[in-house]
Amino acid sequence: MKALLWIGLGTMMAAGSVTAQTADKGATKTAATQNVPVSDPSYKIGPQDVLRIDVWKEPEISRSVPVRPDGKISLPLLNDVQAEGLTAMELSNVIAEGLKKFITTPQVTVSISEINSRRVYVTGEVTRPGAFPLLPNMTVLQALTSAGGFTQFARTKKIYVLRSESGRQVKHPFNYNDVVKGNRPEDNIALQPGDTIVVP
Repeated sequence: MKALLWIGLGTMMAAGSVTAQTADKGATKTAATQNVPVSDPSYKIGPQDVLRIDVWKEPEISRSVPVRPDGKISLPLLNDVQAEGLTAMELSNVIAEGLKKFITTPQVTVSISEINSRRVYVTGEVTRPGAFPLLPNMTVLQALTSAGGFTQFARTKKIYVLRSESGRQVKHPFNYNDVVKGNRPEDNIALQPGDTIVVP
């Protein structure tokens, strides 16, 4: 009997879950999401993400592991396993295949418990500068809200987003005053991983 691999995507940052059940041939998927940072089963694992690996009836192997900067995780029996660039489903298949040398029909669950590789940064005259999880379709205005708003010295008409495009830094202006009035909605762009919002 072929092993079923259960894959669940979820995060500690918001409620909700996405799960997908697969067999060696064919696949069925079910989803129930509510404000989930990663609701797409095609999400690619990145460095610094934290994964929960569960192997049924094998508590010695099951554990939470961080993805190292080199994109790999360490597991008993398998040592280093490449995780970066794979989906949770793909990684579970890789782990299960490797464990077949030691375990009969291993059943593996890979859960993404923390998403740290997809972040944006807010710096300057905001209440809480720092790195923030990049949610799906997150805009500049939403990120500024996550940073707790402005200090009294913020020049809200001169905000800009720094983005790396084709190997160079590009500045995208954001006039907060106009955006909140609905005058320049095109300034409120969707953010990309690694974007930095500067509030002078």
